[in-house]
Amino acid sequence: MTKKKCLSKINPVFLNGIAHRGLHNEEFTENGIKAFTNAINHGVAFEFDIHLTTDNELVVCHDEDLIRTTGKSGIIEDLSLKDIKENYRLLDGGEIPTLQEVLDLNKERVPMVIELKVFRKNYKALAKRFKEYLPQIKDKRNVLIISFDPRSLWPLKRCGFIRSLLVAKSDEYTWPFRLTVESVDLDMQLFEEKRVQRYVKNHFTNAWTIRKKEDLDYVLPYVDTVTFEHVDPALVKEKLTK
Repeated sequence: MTKKKCLSKINPVFLNGIAHRGLHNEEFTENGIKAFTNAINHGVAFEFDIHLTTDNELVVCHDEDLIRTTGKSGIIEDLSLKDIKENYRLLDGGEIPTLQEVLDLNKERVPMVIELKVFRKNYKALAKRFKEYLPQIKDKRNVLIISFDPRSLWPLKRCGFIRSLLVAKSDEYTWPFRLTVESVDLDMQLFEEKRVQRYVKNHFTNAWTIRKKEDLDYVLPYVDTVTFEHVDPALVKEKLTK
């Protein structure tokens, strides 16, 4: 999909920057309701990650292991939603949210980027369950769907949402699959490559993860927006909209 056509299918607020795992800080744990509320209050689009539990529910967390954000180890895909809700708490005291809880919180007040976290090759089941939530989205421009595994994005082709392939510097083998989706979401280290610079001229592109002003300045010539954390969202917006 061309850059122009892709831009016509997304909410322009995405172009002001995307808060990585919510607008989190020392007070608000990443991928928690408090971090998402903070992003909403700032009028900033936010990104979050979803995993599939043993009872086919979708919960929000970046890692498959809960230890980093809760202090207690547990693989999400080995737990039920009841197990998670009863036995784990985020470091800020909040519950680990479900996808439904995030949708209910936001009510499309700001756009969202939803990452499908494939684990143990569950890409088919994950995509199937996630697809059931998509009819709730009133304006398809408000959601971008991303994943490192293109197989989780392919079943969503005809849903009408922009799908973006995450490509890491360490996993460039996924680069050839860029043409099977509408856009790319690139590790900022990849912009040093000429093939990437050629591609992004004509395709909607996001860069991740921007953690300082110097990183933002580096990617600005190549991208339409960025996923950031620990950077002032007002600065990100100012730089992107100049």
